[in-house]
Amino acid sequence: MKFNFLKKEKIVVTNHEGAKAYVMTPAEELYSAVVTTGLSDITYEKGNDRLERIQSLIQKNDPEFVAKLAVYARKDMYLRSIPLVLATELAKEASGNDLVSKTVDGVIQRADEITELLAYYQLANERTETKKLNRLSKQIQKGLVKSFNKFDEYQFAKYNRKGEVTFKDALFLVHPKAKDENQQTIFNKIVYDILDTPYTWEVELSVLGQKKFADEAEKKLAFKNKWEELIFSNKLGYMATLRNLRNILEAGVSPEAMSKVCSYLSDERAVRNSKQLPFRFLAAYRELKKLDSPYLSSVWSALEEALVASAQNIKGFGFNTSVVIAADVSGSMQKSVSPKSKILLYDIGLLMSMILQSKCQNVVTGIFGDRWLRVPMPKQGILNNVDAFYKREGEVGYSTNGYLVIEDLIKRKEMVDKVMLFTDTQLYDTSGRGNSFEGTWNKYKRIAPDAKLYIFDLAGYGRQPIDVKRNDVYLIAGWSDKIFDVLNALEDQKSAIEIIQKVVL
Repeated sequence: MKFNFLKKEKIVVTNHEGAKAYVMTPAEELYSAVVTTGLSDITYEKGNDRLERIQSLIQKNDPEFVAKLAVYARKDMYLRSIPLVLATELAKEASGNDLVSKTVDGVIQRADEITELLAYYQLANERTETKKLNRLSKQIQKGLVKSFNKFDEYQFAKYNRKGEVTFKDALFLVHPKAKDENQQTIFNKIVYDILDTPYTWEVELSVLGQKKFADEAEKKLAFKNKWEELIFSNKLGYMATLRNLRNILEAGVSPEAMSKVCSYLSDERAVRNSKQLPFRFLAAYRELKKLDSPYLSSVWSALEEALVASAQNIKGFGFNTSVVIAADVSGSMQKSVSPKSKILLYDIGLLMSMILQSKCQNVVTGIFGDRWLRVPMPKQGILNNVDAFYKREGEVGYSTNGYLVIEDLIKRKEMVDKVMLFTDTQLYDTSGRGNSFEGTWNKYKRIAPDAKLYIFDLAGYGRQPIDVKRNDVYLIAGWSDKIFDVLNALEDQKSAIEIIQKVVL
């Protein structure tokens, strides 16, 4: 986002590596922390520390901005847990209006988010007594009343699990008024635990798995037939298809079934409606590399097409716009984006840089750690490019000497239009010469006064490596494909904060 609205006074601090950094405004810092968090442990900040920082930042921000950020994070960034946290924490700060109830209604897009919100509410308000969820916030209750009427029996049944909070608990606590007789019937079924078992691929496979077979061949044939049935019934959703590619291939389904799977994966409308984060395609791609299948190249092509489709709205740059794209491959980037994920911040940086690289006509790509290395890559084959970069892990060391990207341009006397760094922003200098990122950039600006610097913050620590008050420096936070929408907005002279402030509650 373009920080042309910062306070006039500079607040200089140090980052986690002791290098000079700048504090963001509360709105910018909260935005950065929210859109980059999976509430997971990362190198410089444990999950609970991140949560505590977000809680403190909410207190420093205007409640209406927090509300709009929560809805934006859920609907535009496709994040699930953190919007529920924002809505719940907001209830502690805002009262006397319907701001919280509107926020709750806006962030709950799936039936199980009703119970997830209540589970977090219980945790956040330190309820340890027998009735953990008594004294529920009236505004949260009003928002949940609206949410209960959003979902049908299938959606409630699909997520009807034995967790810390159940739908039955939520129903008795919230007391929603049914919108019609059919909805009242669903509520009654929740009370008496008689919701119809939903038709899902998990249920179908689970039932089959409990069946006894004469031998392994009969079992394998049964699973092959079941996967084909799921594929041709159109009841296997996009995410389910993506996550089960290995199972489908190992089941040995027919050529017709594989053709349908590949067509579905690469279908632009299906990709758009699925709202998959780009790194899901990378995770699927890597999972399949362990297999031996004659359909592998076709599936990889479908995943590549899907990734391209997910990023089709990126404007990119023509032959007249020179771009340098640098990916941080330091040690601090070797952390998972969430507790259960095999995808690292390192991967996100490489993936995002390769997606953007594919859209540029005049581009230099490379990686930096102890040193900066230019690595030319083909425009096609984004997923393969990421893995090609990944294999060079360790080649440039594990420090975060981002200033070397700029210093290289100075030495070459090379004038470029845009420099883009994908990093956790913990930039410093290990040479002992005291080089600062800011000082190097200022020096380069004397050579290339029209150059623009874009820093993609993949971790959201709340420290900027450079003063971004000037109009030639932009900070973009997040690792969804939506960060490219923010990049597009910058081209139109808008900021992420301005976009959020226009969210309608």
